[in-house]
Amino acid sequence: MTTDVTDAAALADSIRSVGLKVTEPRVAVLDVIEREPHIDAERIFQSIRTSLPGTSVQAVHGVLAAFSQAGLLRRIEPAHSPALYERRVDDNHHHIVCSACGAVEDVDCAVGHSPCLVPSSASGFQVQSAEVNFWGLCPNCQTG
Repeated sequence: MTTDVTDAAALADSIRSVGLKVTEPRVAVLDVIEREPHIDAERIFQSIRTSLPGTSVQAVHGVLAAFSQAGLLRRIEPAHSPALYERRVDDNHHHIVCSACGAVEDVDCAVGHSPCLVPSSASGFQVQSAEVNFWGLCPNCQTG
């Protein structure tokens, strides 16, 4: 983990702002996601395990669940992939996923405001957001 004191303070403030207690594992997890959006729990664990040897994969999952529930993170679940986490939470963006290597990029909402897609039938639901995953080949996989 390579967080400097200023960054750590900002991360701690983000955690406090959603009403959660600041802990070393929480700051470490948030730091990894700040540096690498669209990351899964196992890769987060691998990034922090040497600096926090007492942390487990289960603890990382607990931090991610708390952050997601508090609105600090967004959890996305592309097909055939573990859940991925990102900090971009306050909009209705979508994702494009490489079907070869699994790279993920953000895609701004196609039309207008949330939910920016209207279902043919909402079955009485009040639609608040829409999640879309576009699939294709990233530039690296197109040339590889």
